[in-house]
Amino acid sequence: MQKIVRENVTPGTWIMSDEFKGYKGLETDYTHLIVNHLERYVQGNVHTQGIENFWSLLKRSLEGTYVAVEPFHLFRYVDEQAFRFNNRKDADGNRLTDADRFDAALAQISGKRLTFAEVTGKTGSQAAF
Repeated sequence: MQKIVRENVTPGTWIMSDEFKGYKGLETDYTHLIVNHLERYVQGNVHTQGIENFWSLLKRSLEGTYVAVEPFHLFRYVDEQAFRFNNRKDADGNRLTDADRFDAALAQISGKRLTFAEVTGKTGSQAAF
């Protein structure tokens, strides 16, 4: 776990976890906050419920909405779910509608181009159709 965290998480980041021993030692480079699930699931602002909610929503979308997901494209489905999850509410805490999220997504992609070759992983090669 240490290697994965260190390769993907910026030093100084707050990490909230349970007491799994694989996280021991992260406190040297991160603010590591721990909640003991034998005693409670939430200790002030320290909990793991947010990530558990995210994974639950992701698994439901992969099993129900998308059904057949190729491993090559998995990161795209995770990115989509992360966008939805991170755009549930506006800065004032008001719930965003699907139309609001659609507008936010369009604002980020306007003027950019994604080719079929990029989507299928065939960039740099001649595509035969």
